[in-house]
Amino acid sequence: MQPAAERFWTTLDQHAGIALSEGPRQLSYAELRHEVAARASHLQQLGVQRVALALDNGVEWALWDLALLRAGLVCVPLPAFFSAAQQEHVLQHAGTDCLIGTASPLSERCGFQQTATGLLQRQPDAVTPVPPGTLKITYTSGTTGQPKGVCLNAEAQLAVAESLRRASLPCDVRQHLCLLPLATLLENIAGLYAPLLAGARIELRPLAEIGFSGAAGFELPRLLATLNASQPHSLILLPQLLLALVSAAEQGVPLPASLRFIAVGGGRVAPQLLERAERLGLPVFEGYGLSECASVVCLNTPEARRIGTVGRPLPHVELRLADDGEVLVRGPHMLGYLGEPPQVGEWLPTGDLGHFEDGFLILHGRKKHQFVTAYGRNVNPEWVEAELVQQAAIAQAWLHGEALAQNVAVLVPRRPELSDAELQAAVDRVNAGLPDYARV
Repeated sequence: MQPAAERFWTTLDQHAGIALSEGPRQLSYAELRHEVAARASHLQQLGVQRVALALDNGVEWALWDLALLRAGLVCVPLPAFFSAAQQEHVLQHAGTDCLIGTASPLSERCGFQQTATGLLQRQPDAVTPVPPGTLKITYTSGTTGQPKGVCLNAEAQLAVAESLRRASLPCDVRQHLCLLPLATLLENIAGLYAPLLAGARIELRPLAEIGFSGAAGFELPRLLATLNASQPHSLILLPQLLLALVSAAEQGVPLPASLRFIAVGGGRVAPQLLERAERLGLPVFEGYGLSECASVVCLNTPEARRIGTVGRPLPHVELRLADDGEVLVRGPHMLGYLGEPPQVGEWLPTGDLGHFEDGFLILHGRKKHQFVTAYGRNVNPEWVEAELVQQAAIAQAWLHGEALAQNVAVLVPRRPELSDAELQAAVDRVNAGLPDYARV
C-alpha cells in the first residue's frame, strides 16, 4: 500500500458514526472499513490489475473505488455521460481486465464475460504499461479526439483531499451530498475522499433520482426536492447548476438553510453570478483545478475569499506564471498520460492564462482558445461567453473574432419563442460592461 493510502486509512480508523448512506442503506465507519477490506482482499485473490467502474452514484461505487485504493489496484472510472464509442475506447485503451457493472452489448464487444464471482472479466489483447505507482486512470473528455487517460497515484489524489478537508474546517461540514457523477475526478476526490478524511457523512443517490440525465440534462424541481430532503452542509456544483439554483432562489424557491460550503468549479463562473449568490446568503466558493493535478489546486475559502478569482493555491501546491502568463503548477500531479512519455519536470503547464492579485489567481481563459482581432487585441472567448450566458435570454454562447474587425457570436436562446430584439437587448446589456475590443 502506498504511504499516502496508509495515512488515509489510519485517519479513517479514528472516525465513528455514519460514513455512507443511500436511501435506507447506511454504513458506519467501522462497517465501511470492514467491507472495503473484504472487497480489497477479494480483488487481490482474483489477480485482476486494472478495474473499470461502470456503476451509478451510490454506496457500491464508493465501496469498490475504496477497495481498489486499499488493494493497490488501478481504478478506471467509466463515465456514463461518455458516448458508447468513448466508453469502448476507455475500456480498450486502459487495458482493463475487470469490469464492475452490468453486462451489456458494450461489455460483450470488449470481450468481458460474467464469472462466478459476479464480476465481468477478460484477458485484454494488449496492455499499455502504466507509470509506476498508478492507482487511477481518469479520462478527460477533451475538446477533440478520443479521451486521454491521466495516470494518478495515491499521493496526488489524497493530497488534494487533505487540502480540501482543511479548507472547509471553519464550516464544520458534517454531511455532504454527492450531486456530480463520482466518475468525475472532482466529486470522487472532493466529494468522497475529503469528507471521509473529515469524518463526515456522505449521502449518495442515483443520478436519475436527483434529476440528472446524460452530460448536461437535469430536472430542476427534482434537484430542489433532493436538496431540501437531504439538508446537506456541502455541495459541489458546476457553474450551470449554480446558475439554476440562484435563479430559483431569486424567484422565491427556498434552498436548504443547512448549506455551509458550496464549491463551484469545472468552468468559468461570471463574477455577477457569484454576487447574486452572495446577496442570497449562499456560501459559494469558486475554485480551479484540472485532472492532470488530481483536481483542485486553488480555492476561495471562508477565511480568504475574493469574487472574480478562483482563490489562492491550496497548501499542497505552488503556482507561478510563465512569461506568457500561462499558469504553472508544482506539487503532486499526474504521472503522465497513458501511452505517452511520462510527465517530466517539476512544473506542470496547465494551458490556462491568468495573473495574481494579492495571492488570488484570476484566470483569463485557455491559452489555445485566445484569438487576436483585426486591431491586434487579444480576447479570450470564455470571458465574454460567461458574461453572455448570465443573461436570462441566453442559454449558450460561442464567440469568434480571429482577424475580424468586430466579434461575432452564435447564441442559443433559453426559450425558443424569444425574439431577435430580445436577444439583441441582452447582448447590448453585456456590451455595456465590456471594453470595446471584446464587444459582440
